[in-house]
Amino acid sequence: MQNSRGRRRAAGPASTPRVVEVITAERPRDLHRDARRRRGPLRQITEFAAASGIGQKAGIALAATGLVLTVTVPATSPVMATDATGGSPVAASSVTPQPQVSAEAGAQIDFSRSAVVTQADPDGKLKQLLSAQSAGAISRAASAGSLGAPLAVMTTASPFGYRVSPITGGNGDFHRGQDYVAQCGTSVMAAATGTVTFVGWHQFGGGNRVVIDHGNGLETTYNHLSSFSVKEGQTVSRGDVVALSGTTGASTGCHLHFEVQVNGEVVDPTGWL
Repeated sequence: MQNSRGRRRAAGPASTPRVVEVITAERPRDLHRDARRRRGPLRQITEFAAASGIGQKAGIALAATGLVLTVTVPATSPVMATDATGGSPVAASSVTPQPQVSAEAGAQIDFSRSAVVTQADPDGKLKQLLSAQSAGAISRAASAGSLGAPLAVMTTASPFGYRVSPITGGNGDFHRGQDYVAQCGTSVMAAATGTVTFVGWHQFGGGNRVVIDHGNGLETTYNHLSSFSVKEGQTVSRGDVVALSGTTGASTGCHLHFEVQVNGEVVDPTGWL
């Protein structure tokens, strides 16, 4: 029958109430359920990522969603490969044996310091240049900066080349070196490591003079000195004080006359400094 609210009333007798079956059997207990509840969702995701080997990808995905995640990835883990039978993974180094390097019992191994050159090792650069070729074959671009400054402060007083003679006043005087301003008694330093080959008076106007041989045709000379602090045959290092500046010889005042000689011929010192 249809009532006023649109519900249909059953015409027959009421059906028997459904009996609810009560299951008394106890379900198997999940031993790890409580531990998962305590860890929380973020901890579970990180553990799953670490266990499945996709920690890095999981970290990127979580970072994209705004979550902060720290994933520790081994940086030096061995590369694993599977053997031909498809068995357990083995280290890749054991699959491909590494070749052995051996040498004869009487082999001699020399360490060449000239092969190790840095910007902080100008002596190494100079040694490498001179060991590879004669000083006369070295280009200006390669020689630049290979010699050190003979004075703490380098101020040019007279350049290399032709000039008006400061003594005679005549034109066409060839200046064999570079003059630098230096008060008498100023420390004069070796431009590079070498052997002192001359200490004494230079009869052609250089006055008190020191000559240092740097090897393979390269020499530096220091002129018009007031005194010496080295002797012939002595080995000096770059920056060692070899003399004090003065005004001896053909000089009109205290200064340092510095020369660079390549195979006995003078060249412009600025190409080496």
